[in-house]
Amino acid sequence: MTPEPPKPKPKRQKAEERIAELEQQLTDTGKTLEATTTQLKYAKADLDNLQKQTQRRIEEANDRNNARILTQLATLADELALVAATTKNEATAMIHDKLLRLLEAEGVKPIDAKGKPFDPYRHEAVLEVEDDCPPGTVVEEIRGGYTYKDKVLRAAMVKVARAPSTTKDE
Repeated sequence: MTPEPPKPKPKRQKAEERIAELEQQLTDTGKTLEATTTQLKYAKADLDNLQKQTQRRIEEANDRNNARILTQLATLADELALVAATTKNEATAMIHDKLLRLLEAEGVKPIDAKGKPFDPYRHEAVLEVEDDCPPGTVVEEIRGGYTYKDKVLRAAMVKVARAPSTTKDE
């Protein structure tokens, strides 16, 4: 007995197998697409976060550099004020005023200290004096202070009131 040749499958059965195979490929491709889309979303979120972080770092570096330069200009403004007051030179006073306007335009603000409560973050106490003011109040500003973007560029050098001593010298 010789083996019989395989019987050809009906075309309908082949078509159903092919459809099932294609449906499985479609399902697999859909899962791959979904996984790739999820990875792409995570990569895009990471890229957005990196861009924001980089931009924030650039702005912080710019602010630090601006603060450094503006501190030096504020010191120069104080020295010009001293020269203008000592020499009574109008030209120097005009340059001083112009420099103060430039600092103000860049966001530098003077610290208002006199008559305010002492704040160690904004004031540098160099003397304590007995005064009629409540203890802990700034009595006199020796050197002006400045802020830039709500941060202290240079603390104001001040004299602070203390309570009158209760013991009397004999």
